[in-house]
Amino acid sequence: MRDGYYLSTYLTVPGLHRVARVSYRHDHNVSLWRKDGPEVRLLAHWELERLSGLKHHRTPFLTESDLRGFLDGLLRPHGVSLADVVETWGTPGLSTVDDYHLVAEHPDIAYHSLGHLYSALLLDSDVFFGGTTLGFAVDGGPDRLVDRRYKRHWFSGALVRRGAVEIFPVASPGLLYSTAKDRFGMREGTLMALATATKAVGHCDREAVLDQVDFTGVASLEHAPAALERIVARVRETADADPEFTEEESLVSAVMKEVQAISVLVMERNVERALARFDLDPAETHLALSGGYALNCPTNSHLMAKYGFRGFLAPPCVDDGGQSIGMGLAAFHKKTAGERFEFSFPGAYLGREDRDLDGALREFAGFVDDVGDIDHDQAVRDILAEPVVWFSGRSEIGPRALGNRSLIADPTSMAAKDTLNRFKLREWWRPVAPVVLEDHLADWFEDSRPSPYMLETFTIRGDRRHLIPAVAHLDHSARVQSVNPGQNPELHALLTAMHRRTGVPMLCNTSLNDKNEPIIDTIREAFNFCLRRRVGVGYFNGRRVAFRNFDAYRADGPYPRAREPFVGFPAERETAVRAEENPHGLPDLYLHVLLLDLTAQDRFDLRTVEGAAAAREAVEHRLREDPGLAEAAERSMARAEHRFTNFGTSQLLGLELDAVRRVAGV
Repeated sequence: MRDGYYLSTYLTVPGLHRVARVSYRHDHNVSLWRKDGPEVRLLAHWELERLSGLKHHRTPFLTESDLRGFLDGLLRPHGVSLADVVETWGTPGLSTVDDYHLVAEHPDIAYHSLGHLYSALLLDSDVFFGGTTLGFAVDGGPDRLVDRRYKRHWFSGALVRRGAVEIFPVASPGLLYSTAKDRFGMREGTLMALATATKAVGHCDREAVLDQVDFTGVASLEHAPAALERIVARVRETADADPEFTEEESLVSAVMKEVQAISVLVMERNVERALARFDLDPAETHLALSGGYALNCPTNSHLMAKYGFRGFLAPPCVDDGGQSIGMGLAAFHKKTAGERFEFSFPGAYLGREDRDLDGALREFAGFVDDVGDIDHDQAVRDILAEPVVWFSGRSEIGPRALGNRSLIADPTSMAAKDTLNRFKLREWWRPVAPVVLEDHLADWFEDSRPSPYMLETFTIRGDRRHLIPAVAHLDHSARVQSVNPGQNPELHALLTAMHRRTGVPMLCNTSLNDKNEPIIDTIREAFNFCLRRRVGVGYFNGRRVAFRNFDAYRADGPYPRAREPFVGFPAERETAVRAEENPHGLPDLYLHVLLLDLTAQDRFDLRTVEGAAAAREAVEHRLREDPGLAEAAERSMARAEHRFTNFGTSQLLGLELDAVRRVAGV
């Protein structure tokens, strides 16, 4: 395998897919690698939602030229262009080779799941090649852009012994959570928070639900919604409400307690079957978790505590936002024929850097009161008075703020938590997470260990709970991020100053973004947030900025991001794409049905008279055979168009199970 730069991408094909509102993937992302001899380094990772402002970015580029130009723009600060890249992987049409993936090696397991697996399994080559790791990739379901079809098994596990990998299918509770998201109109994180915020309880037969549901593949599209309705019905009959919450909030909280308990049972069965099958001693085995369900911190910590695993492996972007990392690591493992290479995950701060504070100060000059160098003791005084914006260096990757694009507040004050929730337009009961000096973890949290990516919960020690009410859940647990000086020197210095001043070695840390907006990526976006939400002080790459004149600021939404490649392009550009790629004029509805059915689209060349005619007849045959298909496709197109073009706060859109099954031919 040649030395040089490599690029792994998790994107959707440009062109007609944009025109016909088709995307197989969400949370689009790109990773840049460098190989030098046996050493592999991850140099950068970009999540497109941070750049575009489109939450869970799934919008395709209009043309291949747009896509390549955008990628060159990302690479330029690293002194690289696409022309310098030895190989590109991950997205058909953009990939330069086809020998990087694992589709043929695992014909019954979704390649998407294998990408998740490798993003956790290979975080540390010393562990991967020198130890034993048990891994699970558990999310809501796969994309199929590389597989070209739905495979039998959607979720996977792996045993790694000294670099030898054995893959096997597993079950995932992820679709149960995403079904609850659509059923209740709240995101998964909100549902988890509400479950722990109330005293409401209800009961259902958890083992019976688990035994009746297939959580392993396409059948879960039907089984998960049916299971959730059974849980809701039974909990409604048995629920005890919490008088501090509405009746609906109490019901949802009680239901989600049962959903969480059933989800934990799914994961326990996965673990116990694997431990028995491979005769593993957990004390000698690392646990690796990935996929969107691995954002479920209570489950992660429960598995670590119950089974006593030697260590925990997970990237900060365990969701689809980390797919290009997993695909890249899997590709290096395959293309080096299983021989050892050296890789150590470099930490979360792999996104873009914005050093143009002077430009932001000029643009917002009428709203800046004072600018000065950072004094950490002054910063603590500011934080004790009111939450501040903290913007530093390269952005963190993953869906959780890890101290470089954060709102920081006083953990000893419930008023500070309320202010944070007001800034972010969140429910009053939403907890916030603590960021803690790693050396003081054990003094404040039971059975704790380093948690750099906020993927575990630990229980606050009994004699400390009254000191940090802002970060405690109802059960006295907290979702913890730990920090050491090597991991984040600036944040560590701020925490040290807080500890010196108050005796509390932690701060509240929540993401810097508006409701349903991706985490803010640039200084101008952060200034806009401060002025709209009346945040008095922000810290930007070691400089303190005090704001003023809030009433005169007229912007009523987030600062615009990179929208032009995705929305707002001239109509003539779309017309040109249609003329080139669909010259014989298939209607958009036909294109939508055809492009979503990957096995069908591969059979037709729409640029030829014969191919277009055959494609038209194939779609018309489906429309005749399934009278509900046209309506389902129209709903699917409307849903996609909303998701392709909506910035900022957005209404949750349901799964549209009928549309998914009919249009995709499931």
